[in-house]
Amino acid sequence: MLGFEKEIVDAAVHAATVAFFRDAGIVLPTLSQLAAPNTIDATLYGALDSVGPDAPDPRNLFRVHWYNSVDRKTLASVPEHVVLEEALTGVPAPIVVLLGNRFPMIAAHKVLAAYGCLVPRLVTGQFDPRTQRAIWPSTGNYCRGGVAISRTLGCHGVAVLPEGMSAERFRWLENWVTDPADIVRTPGSESNVKEIYDACAQLDRAPENVIFNQFSEFGNHLVHVHCTGKAAANVFQHLQQERPKLRLNAFVAATGSAGTIAAGDPLKEQFGSSVVAVEALECPTMLYNGFGSHNIQGIGDKHIPLIHNVENTDCAVAVSDRDTDRLNVLLNTDAGREYLARERGLSSTAISQLENFGLSSLCNVLAAIKLAKSRQLGPHDAVLTVATDGAAMYVSEKEKTLREDFGGSFDAEKAAAVFAASMAGQTTEHFEELGPVGRKRIFNLGYFTWVEQQGVSLEDFERRRSQEFWQELRTMLPFWDERIEAFNQETGAVATS
Repeated sequence: MLGFEKEIVDAAVHAATVAFFRDAGIVLPTLSQLAAPNTIDATLYGALDSVGPDAPDPRNLFRVHWYNSVDRKTLASVPEHVVLEEALTGVPAPIVVLLGNRFPMIAAHKVLAAYGCLVPRLVTGQFDPRTQRAIWPSTGNYCRGGVAISRTLGCHGVAVLPEGMSAERFRWLENWVTDPADIVRTPGSESNVKEIYDACAQLDRAPENVIFNQFSEFGNHLVHVHCTGKAAANVFQHLQQERPKLRLNAFVAATGSAGTIAAGDPLKEQFGSSVVAVEALECPTMLYNGFGSHNIQGIGDKHIPLIHNVENTDCAVAVSDRDTDRLNVLLNTDAGREYLARERGLSSTAISQLENFGLSSLCNVLAAIKLAKSRQLGPHDAVLTVATDGAAMYVSEKEKTLREDFGGSFDAEKAAAVFAASMAGQTTEHFEELGPVGRKRIFNLGYFTWVEQQGVSLEDFERRRSQEFWQELRTMLPFWDERIEAFNQETGAVATS
């Protein structure tokens, strides 16, 4: 069923993989350990003291979780997060943002998704690290996460991404791949997902290539259900201790591959919150069955991901890349920050946190603001979202916007205009509370990508309408952990805790 196996698929590949990892001395964390890293053996975690968070060291696998402190080395008791001030958002509802740039190696949370996709294949004999290449198609950080996980595990990883993505992404990839040919540039930019699929179809013809398509890899969904959902719940419960009247109204996430938004499912079960899906206004696929191009890097579109639990999604909202591009300038220039401090009254602490928000992070925040305005949320109605990466990944994009939109200079007057239009000016337009008809419309749109183009059977496509399907998927999680523990025992690298 859609690639899931609850047994070792190829005994010979499995035996060879065990030997490979035994020779390399690599230990694999379980998904449950990444969901609750305080359960990791203290001695094992202590071995990380000498390892830098950006090193391609297998020990950094034990940092692939939401509980890294600001130094990205030590453990935090609660995932790093920011509660945005009303002076910035303009809404009384607290908007709570988990910080993805605390993750190791790529400073973005997509490294977690990559781990959740590759490792289950390794421990079930479905991927041979000696002979096969892991192909990581992405419009954002997933291909970087895939290359990082591949390299730390001694596997051969290949990134496939549009040529128009930020220069910082390509510089990172150039430093991490072993061969420049392992960076496959496809035509276009953020909205050109179909071109990525076409490149992968060509690569898939070679038997040594294994495609880890984040849009259809259910490991992507499950690792966020298990790890991101629990991390978000931990943050909210921590805030509830300080504010007993606080309620969780919604979890907001740009759909992208529909991995992160999966965290909204367990939050909905636990707190009764809504799941809010976000897209770019310039390419409004869910809201209007629309098309186009945009620059909110990391939220690929023009299709509905196979792993998106559409029938459990409560709202769809669109945000303009004009706003995210311009806010990237406002939040990351001296003139912009001086304006926010002097005219908007932002605290020095709030100003210091602005570096944690990349383009898709800003998109999530703006969508949360639109939700709060649409539902008229008050100070006891929390909205949770995620900053997928930080501003460091978009310095070149800031310079481009500064040059093209502001003539190369940015002052207090321009800062005021950007704040008024792109932050305070967020309206309730392009927002839909989804009912049965809206959900069915969005779900059905996925047919054209997955059944007609990508060859998913109609039966497997239709099964995803039922919540029983998504609940059944979660039975894979304890099985994968059992296989990881057994794998570690077979390699003899460590006695699992």
